Amino acid sequence: MMLTTDLYGHDLISTQEWDIGNLDAAIELARRLKRNRYGQPYSTILSGKTFFMFFYNPSVRTRQSFECAATELGGHAQFLEPRSMRLKTAKTAGEIIEDAAKVMSRYACGIGIRILEDRISSYGEGDDLLREFARWATVPIVSMAHDKYHPCQGLADIMGWAEWLGDGVQKPARLEVLKGKKLLMTWGHGALARSWCSVQEAIIIGSRFGMDIAIAHPEGYDLDPEVLKTVQQNCDKQESSFEITHSPEKGYEGSNVVYSRNWMSPNAYQDGEFLKQAEIDRALKLKDWVCDSVKMSKTANAIFTHPMPIDRGREVTDEVASGLRSCIYDVAENRLHVQKAIMVLTMGNL
Repeated sequence: MMLTTDLYGHDLISTQEWDIGNLDAAIELARRLKRNRYGQPYSTILSGKTFFMFFYNPSVRTRQSFECAATELGGHAQFLEPRSMRLKTAKTAGEIIEDAAKVMSRYACGIGIRILEDRISSYGEGDDLLREFARWATVPIVSMAHDKYHPCQGLADIMGWAEWLGDGVQKPARLEVLKGKKLLMTWGHGALARSWCSVQEAIIIGSRFGMDIAIAHPEGYDLDPEVLKTVQQNCDKQESSFEITHSPEKGYEGSNVVYSRNWMSPNAYQDGEFLKQAEIDRALKLKDWVCDSVKMSKTANAIFTHPMPIDRGREVTDEVASGLRSCIYDVAENRLHVQKAIMVLTMGNL
């Protein structure tokens, strides 16, 4: 009936921290949940349990998908905001993470945390916060997107890509079809000054499953060196390729999956402040960095992917984003199914 894993009680802060067998198990369960969305035995597996959703940053898909996930598993997702709680910050007195995590663990079966660029004063601060919660909590801590990683999105990504590159979106995802396929992660100009979490998670998990990884970005938009080192190690283990280019067109050649996404520069934080408008102003000048049909024509009939929300007309044209080879809505749907799988495996006490 159920998959055998050792994930009960485990945190999910990055997919890199789960072994490949557990990632396989999570996708396999997500496949089952997608085919049998409201059926037994899954519809009661969190019966009577509450999942806390701790939002430092707002969302559309994340809150909706987690609330639906908890409900469809027979549980409840409770929305929380730091501003409604007396938590200690760098500028105010309040409850420390140790106390909050220990108390919240007495109430809930798991805690999801979302904290992004404009709620921190330097890169890595969000990752530190999640790990501090994980240190003290006795229930699983799940990243709902933070400044460094976005594991739920990464799992939804590879599930969607495997469906499209395999037997189709109505068929089970076969992850082995990803091996040897080329993923292009290309920077896109836009007005959102996004964090690195989604792009870093995508190249990490793609490299775990044997994809050739190509990153394209303008000079001055490097990603986290630690993450790039991890991707290189994953590729070496899988005997796949890893390249970085500063050309807005070269990376498209031979690509099977194209992921066009705006992200901030390493200089986005200065003296504890996130310089959002300066990042936007700088990015909007780089108008060559848009994914369009001309660039997509250089690919190996690639699919277009994006975690959304999309800055249409800047990151990607409407023609591509809404085109016949766009998997954006299937990936968005898969957020629900992989999050249900995560909750079953880490909180369901199988």
